[in-house]
Amino acid sequence: MKALIETFRKAPERVFLVGLELKSRSTWDLQDSLAELEELAASAGGEVIGNGTQKLDTPVSSTFIGTGKANEFASQCRAENVDTVIFDDELSPAQSRNLEEVFQCKILDRTALILDIFAQRARTREGKLQVELAQLQHLLPRLTRFWGHLSRQKGGIGMRGDGETQLETDRRRVQDRIARISRELEEVRQHRLTQRAGRQRNLWPLASIVGYTNAGKSTLLNQLTGAATLAEDMMFATLDPTTRRLRLPTNQNVLLTDTVGFIRKLPHRLVESFKATLEEVVQAELLLHVVDLSHPQAEAQILAVNGVLEEIGAAGKPTLMVFNKVDRFESRELLHQYLERFPGAVGISAKTGEGVAELMVELGAMLRPVREFLDLSIPHEASSIIAKLHAVAQVVERDYSGETARFKARIPPHLRSEFSCYVVPELTES
Repeated sequence: MKALIETFRKAPERVFLVGLELKSRSTWDLQDSLAELEELAASAGGEVIGNGTQKLDTPVSSTFIGTGKANEFASQCRAENVDTVIFDDELSPAQSRNLEEVFQCKILDRTALILDIFAQRARTREGKLQVELAQLQHLLPRLTRFWGHLSRQKGGIGMRGDGETQLETDRRRVQDRIARISRELEEVRQHRLTQRAGRQRNLWPLASIVGYTNAGKSTLLNQLTGAATLAEDMMFATLDPTTRRLRLPTNQNVLLTDTVGFIRKLPHRLVESFKATLEEVVQAELLLHVVDLSHPQAEAQILAVNGVLEEIGAAGKPTLMVFNKVDRFESRELLHQYLERFPGAVGISAKTGEGVAELMVELGAMLRPVREFLDLSIPHEASSIIAKLHAVAQVVERDYSGETARFKARIPPHLRSEFSCYVVPELTES
């Protein structure tokens, strides 16, 4: 009996997906979106047993899809013992309530599903707070549906019974919790500002890895820096940002940050909740936009990422396009097409390491303006200074044949004072 109970507990929820084909969305776009929704449902632990679609000019205000289709899908779900129905777009509180009455099972929309996945993946206190804030903001306007049975018993004027009192109590509790979490996240934000100020004292440039979820961002961070960030073939495998130091072949240090993955229809409230995390992207001097080139919707994913970057105020930043997973291609024709469209872009496999050397070179070239080019003359006996120069600078030319050793090197601005007495003065015309 215990074994049977354990099997029942571990059984995944049976899920049915519903999508709406509007005038602004083609059939192919809808199917791609439903395929992604299926991946999301699987990431949340569900088993998708089918899906249904309808073509309408605009969503139905009361039930999102037509009443006839809703009843048809509901009959199919009852026959298949479906536990949860997930809609590919965000539902209003009234639509959710009405659909629950038709389907007689749990109704979720895309936003609620993404929030559930984020809740499962959050590990740090900051991540958990950010997810809880987004969940509460999503829940607040939907509280009335949990007390719908009371509104059917008492209606209109004078409906000030226990149910109404409890509803107001719950609403105040949620609002108080939202205010408390917002204050805590502001403290987190101030802590991040302090950390960022400490990093800026080193004057190391900050580069942020951005991209669609499951594009290989964490794998790339691990490949470049030797970090041990969780990197799995699933959507939103990691939520919490990770920053590591990367030393480039030019001897330049750069701080590399892995950020949360983006997705189409990313809920606005989730973007708002994760602003403390996404500030790392806004403050970065350079973005590494990682694209899964093996994905059939790579182009749409690029546009989705650019849309989120614009929403958070990071659009227009210097960006290095990194086309990942090239090891999955026998022919490189598609890669060459993208490299021609995006000058300076590189094709890599973060998994195998292919192309990573070229990426490091391009990264150093794009960050080169951060350094100052100096012509130095250092006495041969000042071996410690010469050693320090080779350790912290990119030495372009060297000549040991004269009375002093001559160097042309790119030096971090904050270290200029250590070599200022060896700078060769520029000759000016008389």
